[in-house]
Amino acid sequence: MEFKDRRDAGRALAKALEAWRGRPGVLVLALPRGGVPVAWEVARALGAPLDVLVVRKLGFPGQEEYAMGAIASGGVRVMGEADAGWPVSARELEAVVAREQAELVRREQRYRGGRPPLDLAGRVLILVDDGLATGATMSAAVQAARAGYPKQVIVAVPVASTEAVQSLSALADEVVCLFTPEHFRAVGLWYQDFTQTSDEEVDRLLA
Repeated sequence: MEFKDRRDAGRALAKALEAWRGRPGVLVLALPRGGVPVAWEVARALGAPLDVLVVRKLGFPGQEEYAMGAIASGGVRVMGEADAGWPVSARELEAVVAREQAELVRREQRYRGGRPPLDLAGRVLILVDDGLATGATMSAAVQAARAGYPKQVIVAVPVASTEAVQSLSALADEVVCLFTPEHFRAVGLWYQDFTQTSDEEVDRLLA
C-alpha cells in the first residue's frame, strides 16, 4: 500500500473511521505538522471539529530522526524504555528537551492563537498523525490527552510499524492503522509525495 500524499492518506483513513461519522462529542486532534493534512480529511468526512495537539519528538543528538522520547502539551515527557542504555548524557538530554520545548511553545502560540486550552472532558478523541515509526510522539500525545479526562482516546494513522501499533494499543482505547509493513523503515517511504508540511499549510487548514 502506498499513498499519493497526506490528503490521500486522510481520505483512506476516514473510511476506516466511518462508524464515528456524525456522532456527538467526537473531536479530531492532529499532531502538527504532518498530521494536520491527514486529520483535516478525517474531520471533514466525519463532520467533526478539528484542532491540534502539539507534540515534539526528542531526537538523539546528531541522529535527530531517531526518537529517544517525546514531549507534549501539559508538561508530558515520554522516554523510550531503553534510553538509559544509550550514550546520551543528562546535559545533552536537557539541551534537546529545552530546544524542543521552545519549538512546542512557538507552535502552540501560532496554531492556537488566543484560543483557550482544549476542553477534552467526556469527548471521544481521535488522534491523527501521518504515520508511526517508534510511536514515542503519539505515546506522549495519548498521555497528554488522557490528562483532559476524555471518554475515549483513539489513535488513527495511515501507516505504522508493528512495534508502534503494539505499544500504542496498551495506551489508547483503540488503534486504527491501515497498513503495517513487514519492513517498515520510515514513514515517508509509504508516500509518493512526503513533502514537509509548512506552518502556512497548517494555518490554512485549521482556518
